[in-house]
Amino acid sequence: MPHPLRPLSTPPTPSMSRRTALLAAGGGLLSLHAPGLLHAKPQARPAEPTVWPQALLVPGGVARLPLGPAATRPVVHTLGAKGEPLPVLVLGDAAGWTAVVGIPLAAAPGPAHATLQSTKGGAARELPYTVAPKKYKEQHLTVSPRTVDLSPEDQARYERERDHQALVMATFTEQPAGQAIDSLRMRVPVPGRRSSSFGLRRVFNGQARNPHSGMDIAAPTGTPILSPLPARVIDTGEYFFNGGTVWLDHGQGLLSMVCHLSAIDVKVGDVLAAGQRLGAVGATGRVTGPHLHWGVMLNRTMVDPALFVPAA
Repeated sequence: MPHPLRPLSTPPTPSMSRRTALLAAGGGLLSLHAPGLLHAKPQARPAEPTVWPQALLVPGGVARLPLGPAATRPVVHTLGAKGEPLPVLVLGDAAGWTAVVGIPLAAAPGPAHATLQSTKGGAARELPYTVAPKKYKEQHLTVSPRTVDLSPEDQARYERERDHQALVMATFTEQPAGQAIDSLRMRVPVPGRRSSSFGLRRVFNGQARNPHSGMDIAAPTGTPILSPLPARVIDTGEYFFNGGTVWLDHGQGLLSMVCHLSAIDVKVGDVLAAGQRLGAVGATGRVTGPHLHWGVMLNRTMVDPALFVPAA
């Protein structure tokens, strides 16, 4: 079942220095003291910094919705699979806020929206966006038959674990007032080749199963796994499909999980810095060999981890 910023708008162009502004304003001074500047080639502007996560309006992607300025953090909700309201991560400060919405893999192409709640008793406001179609590739894998055709005992175990992890995935921790993190750019938890991408339609031993809800990274057993962002550990365990697993809370419904671990070096309640070790790569659970499964969740929706990291 593998299943805490500044506004995310582009920053303004840096203002000119006082000396540059004076030169530009006084044409006589410019021609007298720096005639060569009149014919100098314009300098290339520095590349704009990339915002994290990147927006990708497809199933399994992320929508970034500008909310404008407000004295306090706005409250935004989206709807879950059963129509229930789910809180959305909102980042920024009084100068401008942005809602960061996870789009479900099962989302149908077409119009969609989140809802901005009124803070003064007025009407709520819809925040529309459009989901574009995306067809994910199919992947065929051969694994232990026991992990495809479950015995009654294994089925009962899976259902218990599914219900427990649903509670874990419902975690939503408000960030302390005034706390801001410069970026949601994540570090990849382990070095290695991305052996399986997010969204693949999985076929195990000839039987179709749920789409792949994370990124697989090939790495030898024992390779250290590092926290992608500052986090609090909210769950650890040995699960039927996921094997050794650690769930991390990064704040406001942004969670991540790492699976198939051979060793877990943290416990529930531990607070981790970005880059701090939390365990080691393994081949536990339903696997074809040693690797790390890395999942990222927004508003209880698994989204593509690649949107949080630089292109490989």
